[in-house]
Amino acid sequence: MDDVCIFGAGAVGGHLAARLAATGRHRVSVVARGPMLAAIRAHGLRVLREDGSELRGRPDAATDDAATLPAQSLVIVTLKAWQVPGAADAIARLLAPEGVALFAINGIPWWWGHGPRGSTGPLPLLDPEGRLWSEVRPQRALGAVVWSPNEVVAPGVIRHRGPNRLVIGEPDGSMGPRLHAVLETLGRGGVEVAASADLRRDVLGKLLLNVSGNVLTALTRRDLHAVGMDPALCALSIEVMREALAVAAALGVDLREGIDLEAVARRGPPGLRPSMLQDVLAGRPMEVDAILGQLQAFARRHAVPVPAIDVLLPLLRGLDASLRAA
Repeated sequence: MDDVCIFGAGAVGGHLAARLAATGRHRVSVVARGPMLAAIRAHGLRVLREDGSELRGRPDAATDDAATLPAQSLVIVTLKAWQVPGAADAIARLLAPEGVALFAINGIPWWWGHGPRGSTGPLPLLDPEGRLWSEVRPQRALGAVVWSPNEVVAPGVIRHRGPNRLVIGEPDGSMGPRLHAVLETLGRGGVEVAASADLRRDVLGKLLLNVSGNVLTALTRRDLHAVGMDPALCALSIEVMREALAVAAALGVDLREGIDLEAVARRGPPGLRPSMLQDVLAGRPMEVDAILGQLQAFARRHAVPVPAIDVLLPLLRGLDASLRAA
């Protein structure tokens, strides 16, 4: 894929843009804004690695107006989940006739209702006006589960810690040529990629970590290690994960066998800050509905009791409302 656009050059997007630009094998553009856009235009992107080395990449174009870019064969959307519906028109216009949009976003994806057994339509919490469903269309979308901890530490500078892996799949579970073309493009950029024939299972597996780690670190403003070492918070983390597992099972994805919830709750080295905690500390809105709200909606649909989620979700929405008001 020759023309690749990173739509939303934050932590994950900036990391991917730097890697793809550094190869020199693609025409890479980014859609960004504010200080991040200014830094990319002036100096390109820097990725600080755990071993002390740096990766540098300079995209061919950087803009805050996607309409100024030519049609793209691959658009990698790395916006926050709550920002994606508002960008539906721009993403749709940016795609070439045979282009594909890869959504590398936390939580339940907007295309969830398009599956191997047919389509059930958009999810109101994640695509309120159905614009993603009708304009981008799930038939032109791929999904990705991101296993790549990144944090913007200065405009144009991203710190990367831990794995560098994307699990990518079609909403309908097919394994066609466009999926393999995307895998090849990202693989050339040094990203560890894997194809999934059941991406919903992978999404729910990652969501299990997000509903505990992201939510509790955001509400307490403590990193993953601190939450895991606090007995009461660790117990709450385990309970939230139990509820998420029950909802996943009701959706036909049973992840309960062989999982050590206490070990999961205690994961994370000191200083590791999930994306929601990063957002809170920076005063930004959070991905509340993609990570927790839609899970509660699924629980209601399938009559699964989720008492811990029922308490945490209003608290998280209240915190998000205060961030938006500020």
